[in-house]
Amino acid sequence: MKTALITGATSGIGRATARYFAKNHFRLVLCGRRDDRLAEVQDELSGLTMVHTLNFDVRSRRSTDEAIASIPDEFKKIDILINNAGNAHGLDPIETGDVADWDMMIDINVKGLLYVSQAVIPGMAERRSGHIINIGSIAGKEVYPNGNVYCATKHAVDALNQGMRMDLNQYGIRVGAINPGMVETEFSQVRFKGDTERAASVYKGFEPLKPEDIADIITFVVTRPYHVNIADLIVLPTAQASATQVKKIAD
Repeated sequence: MKTALITGATSGIGRATARYFAKNHFRLVLCGRRDDRLAEVQDELSGLTMVHTLNFDVRSRRSTDEAIASIPDEFKKIDILINNAGNAHGLDPIETGDVADWDMMIDINVKGLLYVSQAVIPGMAERRSGHIINIGSIAGKEVYPNGNVYCATKHAVDALNQGMRMDLNQYGIRVGAINPGMVETEFSQVRFKGDTERAASVYKGFEPLKPEDIADIITFVVTRPYHVNIADLIVLPTAQASATQVKKIAD
């Protein structure tokens, strides 16, 4: 039985991926900041597979290192790492952007990914096997108005994904990225800081992706034969042609 560690596992793509992995009999290490939600997902999935939870914030290198080091022996061999934790805060032009929002996005989307990866990779390198999936975004391929810093962080994920694949090639570690377009999750609620009406309007007039769509694709990617590495994949809803072009039907 393979062991998968998933960050941001309490909602959205992370939680959906945990469900898909459980059904496919992966042992799970689920990470998140919300202890109550971690308990919920553990209760939900423990009947299907072995589940261990880690309650920590990826923004803290110390907390990340301590959490990963605390993993029990039966879960310690991490075969698959899903770097899913990430967020968007605000949608403001660069000249009026909130520095606190910038720090939050850079600390979670870039530094958090690095902290978790650096804690997990040595074991993979020692065993000369492993698979890392970095969850990027269409925003890492294109920039859109007022998306400045968020887009920059996802462009950084794109670059790190490529650099990781080069650096870890010598160890036989597979590295790839899934880059979704518009997925209906709590993402927009976080971006608009609890403005549920504004968040809901993002997905009106077309059928967006669901977290389960991405989870299904992630499951496909990690179950390919080991000589196959899906290195970089963009996934859009049919209505979306680019980061800025979406075909919507008027009410």
